[in-house]
Amino acid sequence: MVNRSDLVVIGISVGLALGLLLALLLYFAIKWYNGRSHLRRCANEQNVRTLPVHTAKRGVVIPDDSANTASVQLPENAAPTQHQPWWNNNHSKDLTVSASGIPKYHYKDIQKATQNFTTILGQGSFGPVYKAVMPNGGLAAAKVHASNSSQGDREFQTEVSLLGRLHHRNLVNLVGYCVDKSHRMLIYEFMSNGSLENLLYGGGEETQVLK
Repeated sequence: MVNRSDLVVIGISVGLALGLLLALLLYFAIKWYNGRSHLRRCANEQNVRTLPVHTAKRGVVIPDDSANTASVQLPENAAPTQHQPWWNNNHSKDLTVSASGIPKYHYKDIQKATQNFTTILGQGSFGPVYKAVMPNGGLAAAKVHASNSSQGDREFQTEVSLLGRLHHRNLVNLVGYCVDKSHRMLIYEFMSNGSLENLLYGGGEETQVLK
């Protein structure tokens, strides 16, 4: 027969084993949670990227997905900027606006403004940039994301929100975007004086990314 002292030893051993198992489970749960949090932070940091340079009177910047990623901290209370639609008032009634005040345009409208994507201004790893002539006569640069881009809709919407709130005298403003089925585009102000590289070195049309 098992005496009481043996039962006490068995009970303590079982209790220690269960406690060790629970501690290990808690450790791996915390480690898994921290890993997911790190992945989410990395995904958010990839939404804003370093930029190639265009210029008007001063050097100004327009995003290029071929560059390395960078994190941009924006104030939480930054007020959205309302951008004037490129179409007339009747047409603009059909437009939706992002949380950062950026108008959303239809693919067919951008296709018409670029004359079926005829005049290319530059080429990045995520797609080309085309010259667009809007119905009100304004010029814009339409950056078309390649259909095989690994960027998802959520990441693209986050990029629109961040770029819509990012304003600086050396940055080209985002004035519109398009999400229409598989088509994703960012619409920027058009810089008529070309790239900073052209002014400094007299190079060709293509934009270079600052290292």
